[in-house]
Amino acid sequence: MSSTSFSYFSNDAIYASLAIFTIAFIAHTFEVAWSVKNVEGVSATTFDFEKTDRVGRIGTAMMILGFTLLIVADTTRGLSAHRVPWGNMYEFSITGALMLTGAYLFSLAKYKLRWLGLPVSISVLLTLGTAITVLYRPSAPLVPALKSPWLAIHVLAAIISGGVFLVANLVAATYLLMDRFELKGGRPQWALKIPSLEALDQLSYRLVAFVFPLWTFAVIAGAIWAESAWGKYWSWDPKETWAFITWVAYAAYLHARITVGWRGRRAAWLCIFAGSTFLFNYIYVNIWGTGLHTYSGL
Repeated sequence: MSSTSFSYFSNDAIYASLAIFTIAFIAHTFEVAWSVKNVEGVSATTFDFEKTDRVGRIGTAMMILGFTLLIVADTTRGLSAHRVPWGNMYEFSITGALMLTGAYLFSLAKYKLRWLGLPVSISVLLTLGTAITVLYRPSAPLVPALKSPWLAIHVLAAIISGGVFLVANLVAATYLLMDRFELKGGRPQWALKIPSLEALDQLSYRLVAFVFPLWTFAVIAGAIWAESAWGKYWSWDPKETWAFITWVAYAAYLHARITVGWRGRRAAWLCIFAGSTFLFNYIYVNIWGTGLHTYSGL
């Protein structure tokens, strides 16, 4: 198969994944909206899982299928360019959506997180939609500075970390939303299936603690790569600076949890703040920033 054919195949897989994630979004929306019902003559809220469980499983199956299609899209994009597919913002976004979905599915295998399928599917749809409408660039060779084995090591570690961080942020945001509902007198019916505040708080912490060492490695690998490419380990380039800020923010979150004993609302806000620094680096610095790391292709 030629490079052009691989490129077209990658694009087709992206469009197919968009359709699949849309089905997943609809399924999870239906599950959330219709899992609770009030039975006539019964004052307590009851659950009808027979239909919604089936729809929820369809949503999960669609997330797995969409994840598979993104693997195909990412792989064939790399084959079309004869390199790893992380050379511009379009490719970063595809891989980012892949890692976000993968982090969700990985967590789903251990925790009862199917309720998180709705915000994850929305996030993936927004990421892929932006990628194909705004960020798309044809396959092309890497710029000279990116032609290094460290590209695969550093960028892959950073993207995996980002996917898990974003899942942790979604859990933290869910905590704050549920906490607000409970302060006002109780959760609405659609939110009764979501785990307790304590469970959400603990899950967000575990996700960050699990992936923080990998993010630390990504920052160190980037510094080593910078030395081999530009002759110095650190130059306080905007992207380097914000990567370090993200590291400090998540380190502060873990320190506050372990040493100071922060829990609940304060910890959730700190987690979201840390995640916002990652997103700022990923979106604003990559697209509008200047410096040595301007590889967005825009």
